[in-house]
Amino acid sequence: MSKKVRLGIIGLGQQGSMYAHFISTGKVPNMVIGAVCDVDASKKEEAAAKYLDIPFYDDYITMLDSGDVDAVVTCVPHFLHPEMGIETLKRDIHVLVEKPAGVYTKQVSELNEFAASKPELSFAIMFNQRNNPLYQRLKEIVENGEIGDIRRTNWIITTWWRPQGYYNSSEWRATWGGEGGGVLVNQAPHQLDLWQWICGVPKSVYAKVAYGFRRDIAVEDEVTALVDYGDGATGVFVTATHDLTGTDRFEILGDKGKIIVENSKTATVTRLVKPERELSDSMGMDDIRKVVTGQLDSDELYASEVIEFPSPWGVQHAGVLENFAANILDGTPLLAPGSDGIKGVRLANAIHLSSWTGSEVDLDFDEDLFLAELNKRILAEGKFPQRS
Repeated sequence: MSKKVRLGIIGLGQQGSMYAHFISTGKVPNMVIGAVCDVDASKKEEAAAKYLDIPFYDDYITMLDSGDVDAVVTCVPHFLHPEMGIETLKRDIHVLVEKPAGVYTKQVSELNEFAASKPELSFAIMFNQRNNPLYQRLKEIVENGEIGDIRRTNWIITTWWRPQGYYNSSEWRATWGGEGGGVLVNQAPHQLDLWQWICGVPKSVYAKVAYGFRRDIAVEDEVTALVDYGDGATGVFVTATHDLTGTDRFEILGDKGKIIVENSKTATVTRLVKPERELSDSMGMDDIRKVVTGQLDSDELYASEVIEFPSPWGVQHAGVLENFAANILDGTPLLAPGSDGIKGVRLANAIHLSSWTGSEVDLDFDEDLFLAELNKRILAEGKFPQRS
């Protein structure tokens, strides 16, 4: 293999075109475009005009067998990610799957199991938000115990406003059989990943989900989920696609401090001088009077800092591509191992299943039950084949 990884791009839509632009303009120095594949014949002229002398294929298997690529990225509808990932790995070609890793855990488990049988190959997922230095720093703070044990988390992420025309743009969009869901599988997978990456995987979830609430669609456009981490710790996740002005606020409360993130750009980190319970137990009536009257000196109790990193658009995606290539070339650890993709899919599945059954659902839920419920909805649509 040369010093640069030859990437095959499967799907030259919005995401695939963006990655091709990054690579062709030198934003991914250890990678070149090896080939492009799309079932839409009109994309061939587009590719020829923008990326001279790059082979174009209308069938991804043919591209995989061509010898033109060392690795691929799957910029295709969600249901296809596991299938394409497995076919790629079968041919000893490295794979970077787009988010989400799939639609339901049963198919993602098959991808993970096959990838585990090929440890010599690089298997990654495009969780570009893990390349955001702000979230990397917050993960360090939590893991280092700087805010203590987590007691509560909240993430309101409603900056996904989509007008009706967006959903009308394609027959597969916002369908159970074509896309596999709504905001949970299309817009919010990054936050579902980061939430668990930083705060840990919950034990169970209870969800209230609205389907076609403010849009003429079958899938979810508003979600409120309550998770249980065990030991009394809880979390709330709220997302929607009908909030025109939107909110992005992430809070992590620990027994020794608190983190508040605004707009995924700025974080205020507060560290207590002692665990909150110790401070509470040590206060006498004079301290209580000061608390009630607002006279207590906060400097004696905690200190706060504001953290902010510039993160221009595109840097995170290009960084994941560069990291993926580096893992192939010299074994650099992956920012987002592909096997991690199942965590977000599992939580999204559990949220759906909770709303469908009206009950709290363990994260170790019955995969066959979920798939049966999903297939009921696919069958009712009457547009796409059921899944197995």
